[in-house]
Amino acid sequence: MTAPTDRVLSRAGRGLAELTLNRPEALNALSLDMIDGLAAALDGWRDDTDVAIVLLTGAGGRGLCAGGDVRGLSAQIRAGEADEVAAFFRREYALNAMIHEYTTPIVVFADGITMGGGIGLAGHAAVRVVTERSALAMPETRIGLTPDVGGSWLAAHAPGRLGEYIALTGATMDAADSIIAGFADLFVPSDRLDDLQVALAAAAERAVGDERRLDRADVVALVESFSEQPPPAPFDTDRTWIDEAFAADTVAQIIGRLRARPEAAASTCADALETLSPTSLAVSLAAVRRARALPNLRTALEQEYGLVLWFAATQPDLVEGIRAQLIDKDRSPKWMPASIGELAPDVAETALSYRPTPALWS
Repeated sequence: MTAPTDRVLSRAGRGLAELTLNRPEALNALSLDMIDGLAAALDGWRDDTDVAIVLLTGAGGRGLCAGGDVRGLSAQIRAGEADEVAAFFRREYALNAMIHEYTTPIVVFADGITMGGGIGLAGHAAVRVVTERSALAMPETRIGLTPDVGGSWLAAHAPGRLGEYIALTGATMDAADSIIAGFADLFVPSDRLDDLQVALAAAAERAVGDERRLDRADVVALVESFSEQPPPAPFDTDRTWIDEAFAADTVAQIIGRLRARPEAAASTCADALETLSPTSLAVSLAAVRRARALPNLRTALEQEYGLVLWFAATQPDLVEGIRAQLIDKDRSPKWMPASIGELAPDVAETALSYRPTPALWS
């Protein structure tokens, strides 16, 4: 079977179906045709009794997926193409939900860079494998946006206040941190991934031959036979100041608590937050906290859809952040407003109340 785009390579043998993101020159960043290709392949295998496991990987050896095509998003916003912007997110979020709800176990090798839209693919899979090369993040506040693709849902269910920290700072997690935060499941050294893939194929073929469906526990048990304990996690030592500071009610109070901590890392974190979009920080904090009370991923995606389209329709920070980080690369965005103190007190509630049309699941 061939997916509708050469940017997504798909192959289904007897037992194991493979999907490979094939845009290595852009670190496999997602375009709309890639999203559609992934969705078409998964839809085609949904009821295929010859498919027992789906494996998702990224070509090029540098990462699974660096995110979505935000340069294209910026161009659409500047051109006033609101319908096209909404269509992209509707189809991307539908794919995220499909991965989460897929009954055939999906295994993802989040080897290397896995950020933004890449988290939307890897974070909701049944079995999420990381390696010593893994670098996971939701860096949306750096471009004047808020964590989406279900990132707020994952962050909301991280232990302690790691979710607020991950969402606001956009910090990069290594394998150990991503497992602690609940963004990944198992650590497998990169030099064992080929052997793991062979074992997955063999197990899937046996299952098909025996007319037996595999569940997540079956696949986890197999992957565990290749897994190891990851190196010590930075979160193990940083949780004290993260949990204390990011429990504060507001972004300003979080920064204040960070400044009062004795750890150098806390002060560095405060410095970093003060360079990010104030609007993004306030909205992201509220989004993660509201996501904790939501019943499932679909409702979190619906919340994120409204937030992302609110940013696209009303906030100059999004286009400015993309310009500064990815187009001109001067790393000097001019945020509006420029400081936390200038934010309207109801900005987060305004964003969360935004109801775009069409609705996400209409």
